[in-house]
Amino acid sequence: MGLAPMPSPPESASDPTGPGRTHWLRVAQEMADDLATDAAAREHAGKLPFDEVSRLRESGLLTLLIPAGLGGGGADWPTAFTVVRAIAATDAAIAQLLGSHYFLSWGAGRFAEPELAARIERRSVAEQWCWGGGFAPQDFPPTLTRKAKGYVLDGRQSYATGVLIADRLAVRAERAGSGEPVAVLVDPTHRGVRIDDADTFGQRLAAGGGLEFSSVPITAQDVLGSLTADDDVLSPSAALASPIGRLLSVQLLLGLADGVLAEAREYCRAAHTSPWSLSWPDGSPQDPHVLATYGELTVLTRSAAALTDQALAAVHGGLARDEDLSYDEYADISIQVTMAEAAASRAAQESTSRALEVVGSRSASVRLGLDRFWRNARTHTLHRPVAHQFRDVGDYFLNGAHPPFVLPA
Repeated sequence: MGLAPMPSPPESASDPTGPGRTHWLRVAQEMADDLATDAAAREHAGKLPFDEVSRLRESGLLTLLIPAGLGGGGADWPTAFTVVRAIAATDAAIAQLLGSHYFLSWGAGRFAEPELAARIERRSVAEQWCWGGGFAPQDFPPTLTRKAKGYVLDGRQSYATGVLIADRLAVRAERAGSGEPVAVLVDPTHRGVRIDDADTFGQRLAAGGGLEFSSVPITAQDVLGSLTADDDVLSPSAALASPIGRLLSVQLLLGLADGVLAEAREYCRAAHTSPWSLSWPDGSPQDPHVLATYGELTVLTRSAAALTDQALAAVHGGLARDEDLSYDEYADISIQVTMAEAAASRAAQESTSRALEVVGSRSASVRLGLDRFWRNARTHTLHRPVAHQFRDVGDYFLNGAHPPFVLPA
C-alpha cells in the first residue's frame, strides 16, 4: 500500500468525446515512470527541459484541458490535478512547469471573451504550444500603453515559470493611466523580449526566470482580460482562477511528499541499516525511531491529502455552478484551498527534510538525489509562506474576511 494514495475526485465533468480520465491517468503514470529513470541525473545536470517538454507533447498531456471539440484532450480539472501530483512524485520541477502550463492556457479561456479564447485554444493545439509566465502581482509590474495600432508592453516581471522554454507567454501587466491589471499574451521570440535564468537552488527544471519587455507590440487580441480582484469587475466564477492555481501548488507539494517518502522507504528496505541505533542489526524497518518518523510523516501527508480532497470537491462544485456562484460561496471555496495549502506545505517540508534523517548520512550522496526533494519543496514554498496561509484562515474564521485574490507566479 502506498504512503498517500491519489485523491478520489468528484464525478468527472470531462468532455465525453475525449479519451477519458482512465486514459490520462495511465499516460501520466507512464510519464512519471519515464521521468523517474533519470530524475536525479537530469536535475543535477540542470539543462533546460526541452527534451522533457517534447515527451509531454508526444504524450498529449499539453492539450489535456483544452476541449475535445477544439482538438484537445477534453479532460477536467480533477484529472489535471491528479496528473500533476503523479508527475511531481518523481520530478516536481516538470510538474510545476506542466501545472503552470495548464493554468495559463486555461486562463486564456477564463479571462478572454469566448470567441477569442476558442481561437487561442485552437492555435495552441495546432502548434502544440507550451505556455509559460505567471499572473502574480509585482512591485513594479510591466505597463501596457495604448498606441495607434494597438499597445506596447514595457517593464519587468521578476519571476515566472516556464519562460525559458515557452512557445507563448501569459503575463500580468497594468494599463497605463488606469492601473488596471490585465492578462496579456506575448510571443517570446520578439526581439523586445529578454528572458533571464532565475538560477534557483531548487525547481531548476521548471525553466523559471525573469522577463524584461522593451516596446513589445501587443495587439488588441493579445489582451485577454482583467485580473482585478474588485467584486464589481471579476465575477466569483472568474475568481475561481485563484483557488485553482493554488490547488495546483498543493498537488505539487503532495507529490513531493509522496515521492520522497517512497524513495526513502525503498532505500531503507534495501539497505537494511539504521542510521540511529546499533541495536537493530537486522535493519531500519525494525528501529522504533524510524517507524515513528515514517508514521508521523504518513499521518501528515494523508491529513493534507484529506483536506485537499475536500478543497478539490469544493472547486469542482464551484466550476459546476459557474455564473450562479456567489461571492460568499467563492470565499468558502478559496479558504478550503488555503487550508489544504498550509497542510501540504507543512507535509512537504517535514517529509523532505526528515526523510533525509531516516536515511542518515548516506542521504548526502549525489547519486541518491534525495536532496532534490528538499530543495524543490523549500524553493516552491518560499513563493507563498505558510504563515500567510494561516493568517488568511484565521481572519476568515474570526472575522469572516474574504481571503485575498492570489494568482500564481
